[in-house]
Amino acid sequence: MSRKPYVREVSKTGWYLKHPRYMRYMSREITCIPIGAFALLLVCAMERLSHGQAAFDSFMAAIAGPGGFIGMLIVLLFATYNATNWFNVTPKAMPVQIGEEFLAGKYIVGAHYAVWAIASLVVLLFAGV
Repeated sequence: MSRKPYVREVSKTGWYLKHPRYMRYMSREITCIPIGAFALLLVCAMERLSHGQAAFDSFMAAIAGPGGFIGMLIVLLFATYNATNWFNVTPKAMPVQIGEEFLAGKYIVGAHYAVWAIASLVVLLFAGV
């Protein structure tokens, strides 16, 4: 006796719209696209720099306009969103056990934000701001 098995229909494009947890997951994952584009832009800048100062200056002039500023601002917003999401998920992915007890998640998240703030200050100091 053979029966046809039940196959649940799953949308190939909108499956993540059905549950808020899936939407948060996809919002974290989609932030990689502008960040990856920025990484490619940095690779292009390095390639231009390898061709000499004039080539690099023309590249910098091309991205110095308002479009470049808006693009960099979008990448900054996506990177900040991605970082804060992953910092908040860290206690679930990396629980710290001290003896028999686990460290509260707020301390792990707080440590990540503190290191982020210190690293940002160091970068700003080296940049001369």
